Amino acid sequence: MLGRTAGGLFWMFRYLERAENTARLIDAGHRIALTRASAAEDEWRSIAATAGVLDAFIAMHGEMSGSGVTDYLLAEPSNPSSVYASIKAARDNARLVRTALTREVWEAMNEAYLLLKDALAEPTLRSDLPETLSLVRHLAAQVRGAFYGTMLRNDIYSFCQAGAMIERADNTARILDVKYYVLLPSPALVGSRADNVQWDMILRAVSAQRSYRWLNGDVSSFGIAEFLIFDCRMPRSLAFCYDDLVTNLRRLENEYAIPAPSTALAVEADRQFNTETMEAVFSEGLHEFLVRFIAENGALASAIENDYRFYE
Repeated sequence: MLGRTAGGLFWMFRYLERAENTARLIDAGHRIALTRASAAEDEWRSIAATAGVLDAFIAMHGEMSGSGVTDYLLAEPSNPSSVYASIKAARDNARLVRTALTREVWEAMNEAYLLLKDALAEPTLRSDLPETLSLVRHLAAQVRGAFYGTMLRNDIYSFCQAGAMIERADNTARILDVKYYVLLPSPALVGSRADNVQWDMILRAVSAQRSYRWLNGDVSSFGIAEFLIFDCRMPRSLAFCYDDLVTNLRRLENEYAIPAPSTALAVEADRQFNTETMEAVFSEGLHEFLVRFIAENGALASAIENDYRFYE
């Protein structure tokens, strides 16, 4: 496979995952702001920080507002992390590699772009926000459903999955990090009802609320952090993402019969989820652990791009 084709597949699914993750983040911010109306500006600031657009947003708008952040994350073309920009980039990459995709995957991706382009053509009213965010998640699920149901399990599949898991792991880590250090209004509230309500909203952001309660019951910062980092049963946990990532990178290494440094990096990163404990993470510092993970995850993405020559 040409490196540019591999890169198109990888980035198509990174951008698709990013669009859905941004929608989930907006939903979490909207719900949290409703529970703490007196501190809504701080909540939206934390959402912009999680998405990595805080400085760019302030440079454009000057001050925080729920509607401003929502519009910037949903439909701002100049924001590469916005839902619109991400879906457009995913569709552009899909068109680039169209011959590598089944008809069903291409049609689902193209339809997702066209429907969201229309839905986001005008600023989204607060009353329409839940429906719009639900549409984003629904369309992303349609693309994934077509992908899982029609694609061969070959190198094309593995590049797509690798892109999705890199992006998903990055998003989960960022949500956890910003919750721990920004969303929590005061150290005195750790373990309080106000703190637990916010942690509950974070579970909603990764569609883990019901799964967590099935397995754990009471909401606690320790339990939720452990669930989203170490539980391989949770499809948005860091451990799950890296288990899947290692599987697909090993398939690629076998497919091309060339040792890939990126596979060794992924295996080493995955080992920590089998050997470390939540107690060890808290001992190191959750923030320090997550910052280190985000940097290593970004380095792994760059290594994959280099190993498979995405830009040659």
